[in-house]
Amino acid sequence: MARVGETTVHGLMVDGETRCEHYHGPLDVIALRFACCGDWYPCHLCHEAIADHDARQWARDERETPAVLCGVCGALLSIHAYLDAQRCPACSAGFNPGCRTHHHLYFD
Repeated sequence: MARVGETTVHGLMVDGETRCEHYHGPLDVIALRFACCGDWYPCHLCHEAIADHDARQWARDERETPAVLCGVCGALLSIHAYLDAQRCPACSAGFNPGCRTHHHLYFD
């Protein structure tokens, strides 16, 4: 568990920029608020390891929900803003382009 600004990010070996045991490259700097519980995790594997319930995707009509946290500056992004971004709009930190292959696990 780590704190980024006012947000607690749950997970395994989470650092101060939201990297975890599973994803710890230089661009792995986001955490996601899970639709099922409202808690923040760096990845689906951390949620699976720690949470006592199955994950749920955010519905398409929830895309304006602030559910993505930049681990570098602590900015909150709506799902829509995150899906359209390659970098944080607040601090310009780059996001891992490989994360796009996992979007279906978080967003409908």
